[in-house]
Amino acid sequence: MATRKKIILFFLASIVLQLVYLSNTFGQVTNSVTYTNPIIHEDFSDPDAIRVGNHFYMTASSFVSVPGLPILASDDLVHWNLIGYALQNNVPAEYYKKVIHGAGVWAPSIRYHNGTFYIYYPDPDFGIYMIQSKTITSNWSEPVLVLPGKGLIDPCPLWDEDGKVYLVHAYAGSRAGIKSVLSMKELNAEGTKVIDEGKLIYDGHGIDPTVEGPKLYKRNGWYYIFAPAGGVSTGWQIALRSKNIYGPYERKKVMEQGTSTTNGPHQGAWVQTNTGEDWFIHFQDKGAYGRITHLQPMVWKNDWPVIGLDKDGDGIGEPVITYAAPKISSGANIKNSISSNKLATANPFQWNATPQANWRMAYENGFRHYAILQNDSAINLWNFPAMYLRKLPAEKFIATTKITFNSLQKEERAGFIIFGKSYAAIELKNTEKGLVLNYVECNKAEKGGKEIVTPLTTLITTPISTLGATNNIISIYFRIQMDTNAKASFAYSLDGVTFTSIPNTFIAMPGIWVGAKIGYYCVSNHITNDAGYLEINSFNIQSTTIQK
Repeated sequence: MATRKKIILFFLASIVLQLVYLSNTFGQVTNSVTYTNPIIHEDFSDPDAIRVGNHFYMTASSFVSVPGLPILASDDLVHWNLIGYALQNNVPAEYYKKVIHGAGVWAPSIRYHNGTFYIYYPDPDFGIYMIQSKTITSNWSEPVLVLPGKGLIDPCPLWDEDGKVYLVHAYAGSRAGIKSVLSMKELNAEGTKVIDEGKLIYDGHGIDPTVEGPKLYKRNGWYYIFAPAGGVSTGWQIALRSKNIYGPYERKKVMEQGTSTTNGPHQGAWVQTNTGEDWFIHFQDKGAYGRITHLQPMVWKNDWPVIGLDKDGDGIGEPVITYAAPKISSGANIKNSISSNKLATANPFQWNATPQANWRMAYENGFRHYAILQNDSAINLWNFPAMYLRKLPAEKFIATTKITFNSLQKEERAGFIIFGKSYAAIELKNTEKGLVLNYVECNKAEKGGKEIVTPLTTLITTPISTLGATNNIISIYFRIQMDTNAKASFAYSLDGVTFTSIPNTFIAMPGIWVGAKIGYYCVSNHITNDAGYLEINSFNIQSTTIQK
């Protein structure tokens, strides 16, 4: 990211965060400016990107989070803005009412063809789906099952010059029982259905274990497949090329970690600017912070891509940290789509499962999150579906929120949480003594770990009785501060000025295929016909990471 930039996230009453960058004006030639990786320090796993006109669009894996398939936009490949989601609910919706960690939407691809945006995405338990829209921000179609089958992952289409449409994809060993191989199939003209048996086009065993995430392109009469291999945190990038869509394909390693500090580097997309420069977007696995996004320069040599810096001239690049920013021209004679500079920032919070009508309701200038019944057999929040969470926004940050908890029933609780395989939270709980402020920590939640609850104080409230119900209501500020190495601390305040720190510290943990997240829960442990609720009055994130 550029030196003269910091991230300020404003939380409006509707909980819509706006990401503001202090940087060079978009749409100008920026060859004299540098950028620093990562360009996005958030968990947008398995990114794929395209240019349409003078603007760039990106999507990424969303797994079980709802809404899914985030859409990001940029005018310069460096500064990105979350502008919406292409998938409102995972399908089948009934299946995803419960939390199924690690399932859902895996690595997608986004393409633009004949005035239509397409996203092909895999669900490893059901098959490969396609959605489409004439506009990037809305009116995405319902998912069409293009190719049913368990373990079919990482699809990418190509519309060829002769009118034929092709789809390359990989296999997930956990579902299909096979992996490290790539398959090519033909689609119908509409791109909605596979019409042939297909052909195995690459077997990575022995040289490229766990080859996956293929992206399909055509250049100068060559078909290219860009693909990562060797594992998410330890692998490399390869390119395959052939004059025939079905092969045989030549193979070349085109990027590896080398002497850089960027492990992986994994799965990504080739994009070209309107000034003719080539770039590659990929992710790096950073543990609790998730899979963060990097941008690499790319050149072509002898019809092979070289990604990153080729220090020794062997045709294999290494990731860069700081580099000259892409050259972007606003004067190119290219049809424009909607400028990403003018698009509203979307809400970054997502649910852990298909949301139900009683989870959240708009009210006045905000939202109410009602106390949802937790499964009687649940001993922690790992599989609680009504978690309202967002990605960690930086390496170091301070997140401050003001909430109002209006509890009608004993044992209802509402909290501000860092969530992953282990989690920690600061919460309010309605007890016989009144509203108690607790620090909650749960280690190895995914393995059935029990919550350890540390009472901090009993808060003085004024109960309000209305038609036989007694409300315990209070407004309070919660704060989570994240430091280097995902070390988190908590604090609270009754006035938003003076904060009391909690002595406990917590090392955040990733989830399954995703980084840790922060957000909210409001939960009850018994059936009632009149649940209390949590109102989120404000939310603010201040990045404390110094960008160089």
